[in-house]
Amino acid sequence: MITNIISWFLNHSLDQLIIMFWPFFFFDLPRFVLLDMVCVPIFLFHRWKDRYKIRDIKLALCKEQPLVTIIAPGKNEGKHLSALVESIKQQTYKNIEIILVDDGSDDDTLQILRALKKKGMINNYFRNERRGGKASAANLSLRFATGKFVVHLDADTHLKEDAIENVIFPFYMYDGIGAVGGDIRVKNIDYSLLTRLQALEYLKTITMGRIVNSVLKILRIISGAFGAFRRDVLLRLKGWDVGPGLDGDVVLRMRKLKFKILHEPTAIAYTSVPISIKGLIKQRYRWSRSLIRFRLRRHRDMLSPFNKNFELFNTLTLLDNIFFNFILDFKWIIYILQLIFFFKMGLFTIFIVNYFLYIILNIFEYFIARIALGDTFNKSEKSLWLLLPLMPFYTGIFMRSVRTFSYIAELFFKASFYDKWNPWKVSKILKDEN
Repeated sequence: MITNIISWFLNHSLDQLIIMFWPFFFFDLPRFVLLDMVCVPIFLFHRWKDRYKIRDIKLALCKEQPLVTIIAPGKNEGKHLSALVESIKQQTYKNIEIILVDDGSDDDTLQILRALKKKGMINNYFRNERRGGKASAANLSLRFATGKFVVHLDADTHLKEDAIENVIFPFYMYDGIGAVGGDIRVKNIDYSLLTRLQALEYLKTITMGRIVNSVLKILRIISGAFGAFRRDVLLRLKGWDVGPGLDGDVVLRMRKLKFKILHEPTAIAYTSVPISIKGLIKQRYRWSRSLIRFRLRRHRDMLSPFNKNFELFNTLTLLDNIFFNFILDFKWIIYILQLIFFFKMGLFTIFIVNYFLYIILNIFEYFIARIALGDTFNKSEKSLWLLLPLMPFYTGIFMRSVRTFSYIAELFFKASFYDKWNPWKVSKILKDEN
């Protein structure tokens, strides 16, 4: 088959190939490979150039020992709390305050929190008798936080032993930093094929995407699973706003205040990903809807040159997200219609060629990630390359279909306001305001 594909390629002119595979050549290849090939060397060069400065800053950080408050809001997360706290206690950085919030759980979360407090494993805990949502629980923690920095974690997160040290040092390395995102890896990677595909996706699109965006100064989100913030900036913003997409929303509000946002790939946390197709779809529906709800609606003022919040890199941040994640997500519909009308007789061959082109693209992405992330790959992550032949189906068909449906549902029906992820009493207020 490979020989036939090569022969087929050679029998077509460059113009014909570009017409038949324009999404690949004009958008996906430049976006996911060529941009990585430019930005990753820049990132690695700066890391090499600043290696002694980073060492000295970490030594100074250990001497100053600023208090870091770790908050982890959650509902029915009791089974994860002991492992989370244990990973915090094993950190190389020790001056840590731990505040946990039970957001109206009906499992044994409250009993576990009481036991952890009694053992001296956490500094404090609070409970919302009625569920208020993730942002409400995080803001409750923030009210009682006393650290110079606040680290927000998901309750099912497990930190690598130097994660806190590595997520804090960039605040001392660069001026004007408002928040630093940690690198999210998959904890339950070996559970199933689905979790392994998500692990590969996280490495290629989330980790590498945020490294590239950080280099380009257009980083637009810090994961709620692991992110560090200056407490004074969070208080100035009055904390997190409620609703799906709160992680990206708080970052955009920080950018409006002229603070810089960075991703730190050496600050590694492991989080559990959905183990069922249904759970994964629900999660990605929620993630994707936030693009419409916050980027296109709430923060569209960042696009206007006549607005007080206008700033070039903020505009580029939103344009990058809207163009590549929203507008180009619909290019597949145009592309399929083009193939049906103009290349109907060669559809199967074009599909096979596309498949091999995107396998090659995924191979490049994966090995660029291996170079960029060095020895931080664990044994399971090193074997993910075996799944690369499945990625065109997973990301190119399955995930794209989920995103497209999600965008349409939010654009025309404001579906996020009906999401059970957020309490209805909160969503109703927001819906009435919008």
